[in-house]
Amino acid sequence: MPMTRRQSGLAFCLAAALAVFGPQKVRAADSFDINVVLPLTGGSAFLGKAEQQAIQQLEKLLASEGTDVHGRPVRFVFHDDQSNPQTAVQLATQITRSSPAPAVVLGSAVVAMCNAMAPLMRRGPVLYCFSPGIYPQPGSFVFSTSVATRDLASSLLRYFRLRGWTKIGLITSTDASGQDALKHIKELVAIPENKDLQLVGEASFNPSDVSAAAQIQRIKGQQPQVLIAWTTGAPVGTVFKAITDAGLDVPVATTNGNMTYAQMAQYASFLPKELYIPSSPWPADEKIKLPPEVEAAKQRFFKAFEGAEVQPDSPSALAWDPAVISIAALQALPPNSSAEQVRAYIATHKGFVGINGIYDFEKHPQRGLDESNVLITRWNPSKKFWDVVSEPRGIPFQQ
Repeated sequence: MPMTRRQSGLAFCLAAALAVFGPQKVRAADSFDINVVLPLTGGSAFLGKAEQQAIQQLEKLLASEGTDVHGRPVRFVFHDDQSNPQTAVQLATQITRSSPAPAVVLGSAVVAMCNAMAPLMRRGPVLYCFSPGIYPQPGSFVFSTSVATRDLASSLLRYFRLRGWTKIGLITSTDASGQDALKHIKELVAIPENKDLQLVGEASFNPSDVSAAAQIQRIKGQQPQVLIAWTTGAPVGTVFKAITDAGLDVPVATTNGNMTYAQMAQYASFLPKELYIPSSPWPADEKIKLPPEVEAAKQRFFKAFEGAEVQPDSPSALAWDPAVISIAALQALPPNSSAEQVRAYIATHKGFVGINGIYDFEKHPQRGLDESNVLITRWNPSKKFWDVVSEPRGIPFQQ
């Protein structure tokens, strides 16, 4: 039947109401945005892009599982700091001044950028840095991923000592990451446990240097039994090339920042024959027995990459747990919780299970993990993966 003028007017009002209020229903399912600052261009882009890919795979996994934050699907919003601390500060300033103010910001990937951003977070939001090389003040709003550089180096030195490699050569870059490692390695060599260890050759180089030949030749002259090359990204390729050119045929170790498929492929023609990397326990390897719940977390991690064009490596692991922990805190707390509530929740949390171990933030403030979460790995070029060669804390497997 044709509508009367009154009925037509009511229908128009109903349509108008739906036009106005309909989007409000959609907004209930609007995304819960989490800001991520990463070096997607510049010298540290190899780290930033890999971490971005891991976070993107996590976002897809959460969507497939129906996991949300108070009814809103999680969406990560990426910002490129261009591998520049000043740009990182500008981005962090914009994010912290946005409305509504975020409770959590993830990133960046490198010590310099995280340290530059940290002072902006004195009253929040929570900054969960993807670099293990920063050391936030206990009780602060800044958290650091994975295992600290000092614990990585400590386990690496223990592995050397128990293997009988006591004469150690050391080359570090002059940037913040390299100098952090230099400080801790020299301190660790001096402790009673490592009294048999000796730094027989020590050198540094600028990350922008095109050659490290002179430094490697000097170290070679001291006849080390093993060499530590602590720098991240393209500079480690410079060191590896110098080692090959010098004919220095000894085991070489480097930081887990270089534990990437891209670098192993790029430097394949001149990688050291024995390349060791200290790592959290994320790699899949049946030789190491982890708690069942950690194994389950790892299975979920690897599942997220099934069918993807990328394979997970160390940068993936550095980004994964911080994102998952932050989401767990936001889910556990009431909607619109403050940065202080998120900080307090993480800071007092014990027993969170991640791919890097079981976290205890009360015992290990701002990080949750310690030396017991470190394994030593060796790159296996035939398998194109990292074999685990030690128990936790760098204790070699019994032959």
